Amino acid sequence: MNSSNRPICIATRGSALALAQSNLVLAQCRAAFPRLKFELKIIKTTGDKLQTASLAKEGESLPKGLFTKELEVALLKHHADLAVHSLKDLPTELPAGLVLGAVGKRADVRDVLIYRDAEYLRTEEAKASPEEWRPGQSERRGFKAHLGIKDLPPSATVATSSTRRKAQLVALRPDLKVVEIRGNVVTRMQKLADHPELDATILAAAGLERLSFQVTKEGKLIGDAVPDGLLATFLEPEVMLPCVGQGALGIETRADDERIATICERLNHFNTQQCVTAERAFLAEMGGGCQSPVAAYAEIVGEKIRLRAVSFRDEKKVRRSDAKKPIKDAAELGKQLAAELAG
Repeated sequence: MNSSNRPICIATRGSALALAQSNLVLAQCRAAFPRLKFELKIIKTTGDKLQTASLAKEGESLPKGLFTKELEVALLKHHADLAVHSLKDLPTELPAGLVLGAVGKRADVRDVLIYRDAEYLRTEEAKASPEEWRPGQSERRGFKAHLGIKDLPPSATVATSSTRRKAQLVALRPDLKVVEIRGNVVTRMQKLADHPELDATILAAAGLERLSFQVTKEGKLIGDAVPDGLLATFLEPEVMLPCVGQGALGIETRADDERIATICERLNHFNTQQCVTAERAFLAEMGGGCQSPVAAYAEIVGEKIRLRAVSFRDEKKVRRSDAKKPIKDAAELGKQLAAELAG
């Protein structure tokens, strides 16, 4: 393996979550190859700019490729050697010359329902003086710990930008009002804490974990940047099926770079790779992206791989499928379920 003194450059977005994820990969690289030099290269993507732009239109989703294009250009121009993505953000079709070189071990795949703590609100309102009261403060609704989707009050408002989550929420509770929300993880939590018109939001457990946020046994959401008074409930896959690639990190590289391929061999987690292969094959066959109203989750069960999938494309009928195949047939399993749900 070439031991050139040129640092191996890992491209990443500049968000707190992207940096946390890329630093995990950086630490793995340095531990596996202590004689090589590695460095992070922060690149701002079009998606990052649009998320924060005042011109961004509410109600319009951002295409998945907007969070990866600039990182891929850096790879193709040899300005970077690896690019770290949340795999759920990486399109199933990659630009010519690039490959998914490795998939990191999957974190928690579940979604998390986040909402205000009724007891915290009562305590804060009791302590507040009339001068501290602000319009809308007393209108904020709080709930008891371990709240499930079925426990939300009639016509409650849940904020999410995911069509997958919205479709599953409405299927479970047609009375719920689902509204758009934008911003990074902390921004979304702060909006929930401050805006009385929002009752709950849904975020990925993996993202919360990588930002060092925790859900206690009592159901409290804690962490340095977590607004006070928030509770959280994990949503099992049986309730909210994850999106394709959720919880996994994808490492994109140039197809012809043998030196980086050797590094990727050490970073790759085989079982996770097989699971996301099935999921991404399903999504590719369905012709969807991150904003497609479909979900799929694969897991290794003994000597086989099990894939569960759901499609909400037919507004009149929710289609679901569940099947197993030998692990080596992961891609075929994804295509099979896509054919079943598209038929």
